[in-house]
Amino acid sequence: MNPVLGGSLTALITPFRNQKLDEAAFVSLCQRQIARGTAALVVCGSTGEAASLQAEEQALVTTLAVAAAAGRVPVIAGCQAPATQAAVHLAGLLAKAGADALLVAPTPYVKPTQQGIICHMRAIAHEADRPIIAYDVPGRVGVAIADATIATLYQRGLIVGLKDATADLARVPRLRALCGADLAQFSGDDATAAGHRAMSGQGCISVTANVAPALTALLHRSWDSGDLPTFAAIRDLLAPLHDALFQETNPIMVKAALAILGLVENDLRLPLKRATAAAHQRLEDVLSAVMRVEETSVTRPGLAVAA
Repeated sequence: MNPVLGGSLTALITPFRNQKLDEAAFVSLCQRQIARGTAALVVCGSTGEAASLQAEEQALVTTLAVAAAAGRVPVIAGCQAPATQAAVHLAGLLAKAGADALLVAPTPYVKPTQQGIICHMRAIAHEADRPIIAYDVPGRVGVAIADATIATLYQRGLIVGLKDATADLARVPRLRALCGADLAQFSGDDATAAGHRAMSGQGCISVTANVAPALTALLHRSWDSGDLPTFAAIRDLLAPLHDALFQETNPIMVKAALAILGLVENDLRLPLKRATAAAHQRLEDVLSAVMRVEETSVTRPGLAVAA
């Protein structure tokens, strides 16, 4: 994985048709992402409904993404399981499938200690021999990764970066002080991704990028180039979409959005259900305005924000 990877990394959905993986739709999503400037494909995370996928399905999704990327962008595969032994087995499958790096959260429900988290990450790192990005998402797994634990993992060479879904913007400089500037820090929260960049974050592993990949990529390019007016304009344009996409448990709304766009079937696996009528209507209300600018940013990049 490119050590200077940054910008907009998309946490891809996993499209289903009649409850089975829709391979053609998934490959099309990958191609759309790459064509519109996404820096990396992140598969089989919570947005990808990994909890509902069998290990073999996760390996297949990773294989498809690697083939679609064809070396143009890296593929980062989520590696979550309820216990370390299962996660280690999955890590081996994902490495064989060609994943360039793994995204690893603590085990859900178990609530391990900080030392347990370190041992979990170490076991996966040794099995997969791939760079690991730690994923701190306490709202889903029930335990947070302490700053000191991140520093220990990084100093021992077990992780190269962090996806931080806590929305704690003050954490970015805290971790820079502990680990130095080379720890890759990615936001895992679209609503605060712009602020995360301003606090010296490197990019965002984004849900919204499923819907508007060109705009999310342009947001980060604008920051990197110092074009603050464009950065602010895109930040403000995307804010209502971020809000609409997280009305209900992710990925309910982002799948609804992609179905509205005709890119996938609105098919989820239980216990996830389709969006309520009210949430769907609110999404439709904000989606059209954003997509007009998204499509303009593809066909006429210089006029994207003014369109």
